[in-house]
Amino acid sequence: MSETASSTVVARFKSDTGEVVSNMMDLPRNISVNHLQLICNSILKKDETVPYAFFINDEEITNCLDETLEGKQSYTEHVLDIVYQEQAVFKVRPITRCTSSLPGHAEAVISVQFSPDSRKLASGSGDTTVRFWDLDMQTPLHTCEGHKNWVLCIAWSPNSKYLVSGCKSGVVMSWNAETGKRAGPPMTGHKQWITALCWAPYHLHPDCRIFASSSKDGDIRIWDIILGQCQRSLTSHTLSITCLKWGGSGLLYSGSQDRTIKVWRADDGILCRTLEGHAHWVNTLALSTDYVIKTAMVPLPPYNDVRSDNVLAEAKIRYDSAVANGGERLISGSDDFTLFLWTPETSKQSVARMTGHQQLINCVQFSPDTRLVASASFDKSIKLWDGKTGQFLATMRGHVQAVYMICWSADSRLLVSGSADSTLKVWDMKAKKLKGDLPGHADEVFAVDWSPDGHQVASGGKDKVLRLWSH
Repeated sequence: MSETASSTVVARFKSDTGEVVSNMMDLPRNISVNHLQLICNSILKKDETVPYAFFINDEEITNCLDETLEGKQSYTEHVLDIVYQEQAVFKVRPITRCTSSLPGHAEAVISVQFSPDSRKLASGSGDTTVRFWDLDMQTPLHTCEGHKNWVLCIAWSPNSKYLVSGCKSGVVMSWNAETGKRAGPPMTGHKQWITALCWAPYHLHPDCRIFASSSKDGDIRIWDIILGQCQRSLTSHTLSITCLKWGGSGLLYSGSQDRTIKVWRADDGILCRTLEGHAHWVNTLALSTDYVIKTAMVPLPPYNDVRSDNVLAEAKIRYDSAVANGGERLISGSDDFTLFLWTPETSKQSVARMTGHQQLINCVQFSPDTRLVASASFDKSIKLWDGKTGQFLATMRGHVQAVYMICWSADSRLLVSGSADSTLKVWDMKAKKLKGDLPGHADEVFAVDWSPDGHQVASGGKDKVLRLWSH
């Protein structure tokens, strides 16, 4: 075989959805990723700065083509498919330092959440209060009193105007984020404590009035925040509901200690299907659409795009784009150490059973671009999985105690985790390894959130202090 023949390969470019976008071409085996970027952008008629990741048989080309092909069978005989994945144009900078410690809560901080527009921060605590914090001044803004027991969960409305909170007494309250006052009367009806809260997606309910709550009593209730009234009660679970998600096609997904996940039609309360497979409690659920639903009203980074006047139409377009290739996907994590991947709109059969964790799974999250899934476990590890197939990709170790919570950066390149070991850690998703350590908390870290704009991380835990972290 001649030197020329062996130093080139016949290749073509394919999208990650399987579409062939180029004719066959001769490429030098030593071609770099940067040159592949230029060729790909030229074929797709895109701006030269749009970044891509390239893969051959699911293995990423990290430097040059030759390195990836080394030791593999000869590619001189047939066409080499180079699969490209478009990456986020903007880059979130790694979080490296604590910029502020915010004391104020008198008990453990159990939940911390940035508003979808990244301008506000709220926290819920065992001291029965909800607090809003001023992110510009990094000082307390409002203290909301009314609950008589531990505030266990909070959730922002899609328009960032309201926050709902649920407590251990089974009461749900709504708050106006601007004033810190109640937005409506207390919502009562649950017989035991509130376990999860979620809002109807903006593109389905643009008035941002409707949300759902789940409880240890096994019921789901759908509420109107302004009227403070329960519109519908969904009952079928036989034990406590642990997690609740409102999907973009109008379905509610609830995970329970009865080992099942139930799929409900929110509009009329009809139970569509029950997903079975877990051998123990279902602890956590994540939707592939979580990020686009949460940020439906927010301009996408880098924030200089011309915005349509019709925010609603834009939110619908973003959701449709997120589900265009395979629909809305759901991941469940359990006390049985396993995860399941589902396509719950259409099937009650799982796509994949994902094993490898050695203890219960506490938190699972899809990356904003839906390509990856991260899971956190009491076994001190974080595992990475393929978001479409459920295939195992990597284990990331570094925490020395249970990992309670994880959260992705908006560009899907970084992950932050909070642990019982009192630290936060930042992980590099490309290298699949530890990027940085964030010590500072004096006790277990229960809650972590990364602002949707990527600029800040907030954390809270047993030491009663809220911390803000930046780059």
